[in-house]
Amino acid sequence: MTVSVGTVLPAWEVPAVSAEKMKTMAALLADPNPIHWDAGVVSALGMGDRPVNQGPLNMAYVMNMLAAFSGGHENLRRFRVRFLGNVLAGDHLRATGVVTALARGVGELLAECEVLLSVEGGGPVLGGTATVALPDEATDIEEET
Repeated sequence: MTVSVGTVLPAWEVPAVSAEKMKTMAALLADPNPIHWDAGVVSALGMGDRPVNQGPLNMAYVMNMLAAFSGGHENLRRFRVRFLGNVLAGDHLRATGVVTALARGVGELLAECEVLLSVEGGGPVLGGTATVALPDEATDIEEET
């Protein structure tokens, strides 16, 4: 693998956000907000007719993309994001990223990345930056000096 500033991370696709998984996650997170499982409440609030996905799940899609790129979740060193919109049940999502800087850490090479989660056919719903440690087998690395 060759990594340099400008390297595009392989996208992470979520073909359809599951309303059932939202309901399960609401229970696991002890999240009492009914917008995550009750379409009637969502409608009454004027937010459409589909449940709204939890923020931690949206962050996890981006973290999965970073883990796939870097060789595992244990390689995530920093993650800073901002929520830009809602993800609704049934949405097709795409997490993307690009390497913006490379630096030597203590015994590891770190890649700073811009990350984005977008709804296909819509706009961005989460954006920010992350730092990942690159795997040892990434020996063909073009570093900036």
